[in-house]
Amino acid sequence: MRHRSLLILTSVLTTGALTLTACGSRDEGKGGGGDNAGGTTTVVIGVDAPLTGSLSALGQGIKNSVDLAVQTANKNKEVPGVTFKIEALDDQAVPASGQANATKLVGNKDVVGVVGPLNSGVSQQMQGVFAAANLAQVSPANTNPSLSQGDNWGKGEFKRPFKTYFRTAATDVVQGKFAAQYLFKDAGKKKVFVVDDKQTYGAGLAAIFTDEFKRLGGQVVGTDHVTVKETDFSSTADKVKGSGADSVYFGGQYPEGGLLSDQIKKTGAKVPVMGGDGIYDPAFISASGEANEGDLATSIGYPVEKLDTAKKFIADYNAGGYKDPYAAYGGYSYDAGWAIIQAVKAVVAANGGKVPTDARAKVTEALGKVSFDGVTGKVSFDEYGDTTNKQLTVYKVQGGKWVDVKSDTFNQ
Repeated sequence: MRHRSLLILTSVLTTGALTLTACGSRDEGKGGGGDNAGGTTTVVIGVDAPLTGSLSALGQGIKNSVDLAVQTANKNKEVPGVTFKIEALDDQAVPASGQANATKLVGNKDVVGVVGPLNSGVSQQMQGVFAAANLAQVSPANTNPSLSQGDNWGKGEFKRPFKTYFRTAATDVVQGKFAAQYLFKDAGKKKVFVVDDKQTYGAGLAAIFTDEFKRLGGQVVGTDHVTVKETDFSSTADKVKGSGADSVYFGGQYPEGGLLSDQIKKTGAKVPVMGGDGIYDPAFISASGEANEGDLATSIGYPVEKLDTAKKFIADYNAGGYKDPYAAYGGYSYDAGWAIIQAVKAVVAANGGKVPTDARAKVTEALGKVSFDGVTGKVSFDEYGDTTNKQLTVYKVQGGKWVDVKSDTFNQ
């Protein structure tokens, strides 16, 4: 990773303003970009994601994309008198680690907002910590509806648990129904076997898919569960083979999803496996020794590579020298970081060009009013902190890679 000059903190005033001097270099993942002039205030954007482990391909893309947003803001002097940097922490997709990271980020008084995490289950353990400190978080990837709409959302009772929580990703209510409608109507599948990984994201997504598939007239011919980090799913594969299913829906992530697809096909059951954005990664394809042509995945938004709004992001990312791709959530991570930057911009402008002493609370309030044209389209949030952008895409494995086959805006 590249090293750039940064400003070393020499004193922290009780007002929250920082006195800075130019020297030193930054560590990888500690972020910040562009040169810093003496007398400016450093504002930190936290990043929490799985930077190591099986989901690191996604986590590194999140971190790098926020870093790019910060570098862009500094280069363009987006907020006069303010220099941004990031503090990136690794949660390894473990809820307890995420909670510990949330506490650490809260303890850094310069942090005014956090991008992340990747996993909904991790976010459940972080939300309360952030809320108690009035520290806003914007997830580019969480999809579980309860995070923003409360535990009784399925009963039609919507109550936002934490005013500090926002996301640029569409929820599983949208994704699960979209997947069911595609599999039933477009793919013509009527008998599905549903598998989940017993995690917050996977089980929740599978349940929403199941309800919609049944509502459409489809039949769920069997269900089963797998355990994260296990590799032998032959028992589940045999159940799929014996069920007569013409398709499989998997609620979970790509490490288990790819192996499940492989083992199902080895039984002779040549049926497509479909999943959510958790399996939409090249590693899903490479995990399978058997050809998995025809497997399907939904993902939030439209293909970034086909968006005119994303051309500059892609060019800047490629020019940035990052060793990892921006992956599935890069555009949404950049937009999440930029939303925090725009909130800071509004707060500073309203305070005579200075960062206020109650910056965290003010940034949280300003995020609810943010609206701009981002990498992924229009970026704004509704009364629950959810994205107003309900675009989704279905991808199919063709020729050993994911190819988009249908994009649409979903209206519940």
